[in-house]
Amino acid sequence: METHSPKAGKAKEQHVHQVFESIAPKYDLMNDIISFRRHKAWRNFTMKKMNVQPGDTAIDVCCGTCDWTVSLAETSGTGQIVGLDFSAHMLTYGQKKISNLGLDKQVTLVEGNAMALPYPDNSFDYATIGFGLRNVPDLRQVLREMQRVVKPGGKVVCLDMSKPTWQPFKAIYYFYFKHVMPLAAKLIAKRYEQYKWLPESLVTYPDHKELAAIYREIGLIDVEAHPLFWGIAATHIGTKSTKGNHHV
Repeated sequence: METHSPKAGKAKEQHVHQVFESIAPKYDLMNDIISFRRHKAWRNFTMKKMNVQPGDTAIDVCCGTCDWTVSLAETSGTGQIVGLDFSAHMLTYGQKKISNLGLDKQVTLVEGNAMALPYPDNSFDYATIGFGLRNVPDLRQVLREMQRVVKPGGKVVCLDMSKPTWQPFKAIYYFYFKHVMPLAAKLIAKRYEQYKWLPESLVTYPDHKELAAIYREIGLIDVEAHPLFWGIAATHIGTKSTKGNHHV
């Protein structure tokens, strides 16, 4: 499990910020490569599990170029949706999507820190984070913040890469992530060094069972963990207790 010092956390945060600022123009294309073109299907699966209702509100943390933010807005129909990211460059691309789809009145994009969300307790029906949790300095702190800003009975939802559980596939997966995928990034996005970060980010990231345990540890209830595509990704959903906060 990860241990964190403030200095190490700050260094990670600065490095990740630099990575995402630089890859923003090719981020959507590279997501196709990283996920074997499955990230949209995984997000659709997660949205079905979430069961968002008309008028529901949400904050999409580490929203990047806003694919999940858009899905939340379109599914809710009328509920206010916030997309938050620390990369202004990513948000620029996200804003283009929001405007092109005519969602400006429903969606607000905010440059901010996932470790300290600028919203009061009990503000949203959902807090989501897609392909961002493994990049934050302290994942427990981010999950606690997401838990804090959802209403009692609201849901904290994470979709991210994970660690395969099936041994033969595991070796193929790690070879792909360490060798093939950074080379593809070099050819397509001219960003070999930045995409080397992705396999490194998975080394200390918990597998789907460990992350479910962390969800429970911080006080979320009715925790669901759904491994996807032989475990290379996973969806986690936890509910905020209606019996008061469970900050640890």
